[in-house]
Amino acid sequence: MPINEQIIIRTVEANGLPFEVYECGAGERLALCLHGFPEHAFSWRNQLPFLASLGYRAWAPNQRGYGKSFRPKKVSEYDLSHLMTDVAGLIDTSCAESVTLIGHDWGGIVAWFFAIRHVRPIDRLVIMNVPHPATSKSFKQMLRLWYMFLFQIPFLPEYILSRDRARLVRNIYLSTAKDRKNFPEVLLDVYRDNAADIDQARAMINWYRAALQGGLNRQRRLGMKKIEVPTLLLWGEEDPVLLKESSYGAEHYVSDLTLRYLPGVSHWTQEEAPELVNSMLQAFLNGQPVPESPALVGVR
Repeated sequence: MPINEQIIIRTVEANGLPFEVYECGAGERLALCLHGFPEHAFSWRNQLPFLASLGYRAWAPNQRGYGKSFRPKKVSEYDLSHLMTDVAGLIDTSCAESVTLIGHDWGGIVAWFFAIRHVRPIDRLVIMNVPHPATSKSFKQMLRLWYMFLFQIPFLPEYILSRDRARLVRNIYLSTAKDRKNFPEVLLDVYRDNAADIDQARAMINWYRAALQGGLNRQRRLGMKKIEVPTLLLWGEEDPVLLKESSYGAEHYVSDLTLRYLPGVSHWTQEEAPELVNSMLQAFLNGQPVPESPALVGVR
């Protein structure tokens, strides 16, 4: 799929490892955008030029195991500690004077823990459709995460995900999006090609294996230090997997939290509602009040 001509794709070394990075803009302020599963750096195509217009150097890396980035073989190499080290390495390589960290789905989990651990100083944090790791999860919510346990089975999940040129990835998007107009086949082909090779699909699933095989519990045992930087949590209310109730309670773990709900928007927050997300990002990054979704104005 053609990308905005302002976006360039290059390989960036972080901690001596190669990462494919989609880049837009220049300057000393870095906006680092972390994608989720089964996504790709391309999921930030609508935000990168916009962030650049606000004066940021916007980077969207394919995280380890994705795209043409470093792809280790061992499950243990997808532990959260390594994922956070990758982010730190990218920040160090950028030599930026200030950093805004933006994460969606799995990228949001990495971003939450990165801020909690204060691995590197960041100025602002933006999370989309993933709960703070310390908030309680209901039984109903845990049932929606059944696939995480299926992913622990050897070989079968990556075979299913990659077969027929990763047709399942296409189906995941089309079955969960509320508004499909931003998910044309030419875009879905990018995501399908990203998981069509069984080794690539295995790398993506290894994130879940590493998390459930001790990675999440190790991080929780280290404690949940309160996040002090200004934080924006955006939540598409029509997410069929991560329920709205999972966003509750984040204010107990973040000193300066702004929470905005997006009615009629699914899990694929920044792709399904790019104009709304960008307007909220602009206000937040400029230190202005973040607007409510137009669908909520006058409701409360």
